[in-house]
Amino acid sequence: MTAHPFAGRSLTAIRDLNRTERLYLYDQTRRLKQALAAGDTVAEAFRIDDPDFGMYEIFLEDSTRTRESFKNAALFHRIKLSELNAASSSFNKKESYADTIANLVGYGNRVFVLRTALEGVCRHLAEQTDAYRRRHGIDHGVSFINAGDGRHEHPTQELLDEFTFLEDLNWSSDSIHLALVGDLYHGRTVHSKVHGLDLFSNVRVDLVAPSELAMPAGYVNAMTEQGFAVRQFDSISSYLAAGDTAPQWYFTRPQLERMGERVLRRQDELRGAITFTPDLIPQVGPETRFYHPLPRHREHPTVPRELDDTPLNAWERQSANGYLVRIALLAMVAGKLGDDYRGPVGPEAVPTPEYAMDVAPTAGEPKRYSEGVRPIHDGLVIDHICTGDEPEEIRRHMTTLQAVVGLNGRGGEWVSTGRDGTFKGILFRPGFPEPDEGQIATLAAVVPGATINVVRDGAVARKVRLLSPARISAIPALRCGNPQCITDPAHGEQILPSFVRIGGDRYACEYCSHDHGFKEIWR
Repeated sequence: MTAHPFAGRSLTAIRDLNRTERLYLYDQTRRLKQALAAGDTVAEAFRIDDPDFGMYEIFLEDSTRTRESFKNAALFHRIKLSELNAASSSFNKKESYADTIANLVGYGNRVFVLRTALEGVCRHLAEQTDAYRRRHGIDHGVSFINAGDGRHEHPTQELLDEFTFLEDLNWSSDSIHLALVGDLYHGRTVHSKVHGLDLFSNVRVDLVAPSELAMPAGYVNAMTEQGFAVRQFDSISSYLAAGDTAPQWYFTRPQLERMGERVLRRQDELRGAITFTPDLIPQVGPETRFYHPLPRHREHPTVPRELDDTPLNAWERQSANGYLVRIALLAMVAGKLGDDYRGPVGPEAVPTPEYAMDVAPTAGEPKRYSEGVRPIHDGLVIDHICTGDEPEEIRRHMTTLQAVVGLNGRGGEWVSTGRDGTFKGILFRPGFPEPDEGQIATLAAVVPGATINVVRDGAVARKVRLLSPARISAIPALRCGNPQCITDPAHGEQILPSFVRIGGDRYACEYCSHDHGFKEIWR
């Protein structure tokens, strides 16, 4: 029997649903919306209609629209709905997320909707729950839906946003030109756009925010890596002056309270840079639509209430669409919808290119290295470490290399210069055995670009050039530099982070998407 394509799946980040799966979800939501508007009994086919099917809402941060739309979606489905009272839960007794949720899974619950300040929680729980299910012979899937985690992502908001964009583009996913306006630094709804907008074949994105609220560089780089055409502006006024403005504008609420006294002293100036006032309406086209994930600040709305009765207002329909999209999503992960789906299943796989390659040794190697470093008779020479960096940085990273890989012992480390005058590190370990494949993979993670020379009887018996791995994981010395990541030891969940290469020497944490250089992911 073929497995259902969606039953028991989790949505921890927008990329957990591939492009074709999302288009299927939007097609189903469109059918549902039409059926409900017409009073058509087709809507009944969407209902889970099982009082034993349990869904838990766990909101550790405040929410109105997301929480209530999921609650009303559960009522539509006629399923068992529970809410965890965080104030009186075992979280306050230092119980781990994994242990708390394991108990609730044991009570027969199938879907968990979580909002947290910590980032990557849903991914962690999905992994831990898979192991729990195996241990206890639970044969049904358990779905975790991220309802917003810190500054990371808000994938169900992205789903309803994309659905609304498609409505206004006559259901075409060929192209989109979108302005993102507001607090792009803290706004997890715009961070989900970085990968969510790959729904469209051609993407133009205009980022409108003062520098204090600008989109983090890692997200901007990820957009350009995907081929998005990206422009940046420091205010709405400079954006309008540049011309060629987007027909679709997406606003986010400024979260200045997170940024300290220096920013708060300038809050009027910063809010002014990202607030669209009614007098600016003549400067945008008649087809322009504004979106907002809400809430709006009641005293300082970036989309003022005077715009509510104008054609610009798409945010109210956008908010109402959230209820419909979440009904369809719950129906899919419950296995109610999806039997007719015929596309690719699951997120796109991370490519796994080689992390190392053998090259032919040059006759007579190792040579007499410059600056007095002598060749060795037997052992290892790791050359070209951090080529091009400054000497102190190379020395620091060679210390990391020794600690991570366990290369302490006889020999030495040297900062030398290549033929072109650039600095590089060299590490000598006489008497060391040839590294196995696991050690070579770890070396590639720590010093990509370096070369391993296995020396026997004064000559190089094997030479391995290290490449940048596509993924780095399962190494105890790994660390994510984001203190709000669930993998941070301060949160007590005892998780090793894992990282995926996003271009060049940059790696993103697979839990929180925090962007790092390869030297920054080690304790």
